[in-house]
Amino acid sequence: MYIEPKDSFRVAPLHQVEGSWSPQALSRGLDILIASLALLFFLPLFVVIAIAIKCTDPGPVFFRHRRVGLGGKTFGCWKFRSMVIDAEARLEQILCSDPEAAREWAEHQKLTNDPRVTALGNFLRRSSLDELPQLFNVLMGEMSIVGPRPIVENEAARYGQHFALYCLVRPGITGLWQISGRSDIRYFERVLLDVRYVSSRSMMRDLKIIVLTVPSVLAARGSR
Repeated sequence: MYIEPKDSFRVAPLHQVEGSWSPQALSRGLDILIASLALLFFLPLFVVIAIAIKCTDPGPVFFRHRRVGLGGKTFGCWKFRSMVIDAEARLEQILCSDPEAAREWAEHQKLTNDPRVTALGNFLRRSSLDELPQLFNVLMGEMSIVGPRPIVENEAARYGQHFALYCLVRPGITGLWQISGRSDIRYFERVLLDVRYVSSRSMMRDLKIIVLTVPSVLAARGSR
């Protein structure tokens, strides 16, 4: 896939982005309100997690990964670091030496038993606490509270003709994927969920997804 300079994909003009859903100001205002309140509420937890990471594994507290966002532009998606600091090198070694792991990675872009994940990182992932720093992405306008699952650049080709639709909205901290089984569902089903969400997006649906996210996270369905 051709990638333009300045970290952007060739997609629909920006003036057409988000044009399929009218109350954009209300949606953005709700994002800012929820993200601000959540950051205030979770501030003590941020401190506890940061201390725990520094005490259990050397390296930075946060991890910033490039994801594709609104209009096809990439951005740095923030998370609490849940992997060892040489995770990319270890992944390459695993995929070269373990055919089953390579097959699973090719199909899901994830590993069920990922040796790169630290003991604390495993807890953060299963509880979805590793994604709390994405609230800063919401405040910066790079993400929404609700939206498609944020994908990395090499996943764009797997969306095929649906990639342009994905680029019409900001990716979300939660969404249909989050409440539908997450890693337990197949990749093409993830794509269909994103298409379904963008095609029928509404404020009421977003609020419903937010409410359903709570039991989904508590049950840790499909989290890994």
